[in-house]
Amino acid sequence: MGRLQGKIAVITGANSGIGLASARRFVAEGAHVYITGRRQEELDKAVQSIGTGVTAVQGDVSNLDALERLFSKVRSDRGRIDVLFANAGLGAFEPLGKITEESFNRVFGVNVKGTVFTVQAGLPLMREGGSIILTGSTTGSMGTPAFSIYSASKAAIRNLARSWALDLRGSGIRVNVLSPGATATPGLLNALARTGQKDAMIAGLVEQTPLGRIADPDDIADVALFLASDDSRSMTGSEIFADGGMAQV
Repeated sequence: MGRLQGKIAVITGANSGIGLASARRFVAEGAHVYITGRRQEELDKAVQSIGTGVTAVQGDVSNLDALERLFSKVRSDRGRIDVLFANAGLGAFEPLGKITEESFNRVFGVNVKGTVFTVQAGLPLMREGGSIILTGSTTGSMGTPAFSIYSASKAAIRNLARSWALDLRGSGIRVNVLSPGATATPGLLNALARTGQKDAMIAGLVEQTPLGRIADPDDIADVALFLASDDSRSMTGSEIFADGGMAQV
């Protein structure tokens, strides 16, 4: 306990799933956490589930005005950020030939544009010893049928971390990617449900995973804590897979 004692963290996309689980864990380890998400009702529920040590700011990371509102709040309240977890993301199952411009813009708008401008807006509040965490995915390094646009967005995230590690050379701020495999988040489960083949697709994901199960958001939050804490102080430009071995063997 106390691995983030006194630290200020910002987690985007924290109204459910991995972001919410990480917010709970960070607060339990002593941080004050600012969380953001698009839906106010879900944010309110997230705050209730976490209890003390959390502040919610509603907003969409693809909207630069919303990001300015978030970081202005952090600046006025605390004046700094120690951990910035750019976690917000979404995807849609669309095979080649069925990809729509609307879906492409939505996925890249949140996953890539949102990540770029979240980090850029938060960076002035960070200092030596700070940790930036980007949520990647196993899909960024392997083929996934009907999921090419999401996969491409996560491949972009991986390269952003490599490049930003060089941009941040000498600042004492590190940036790393956390890449989960299949994780039982509302986002994934709802997306699978929309295909009409949820049970079969989950069984397929389990079959592909050497550990023989899909992850729980708390599993991924434990890895996020490692990247947020000083335990990962020698790491930057790296990618950690928390995927049950799915993309490793």
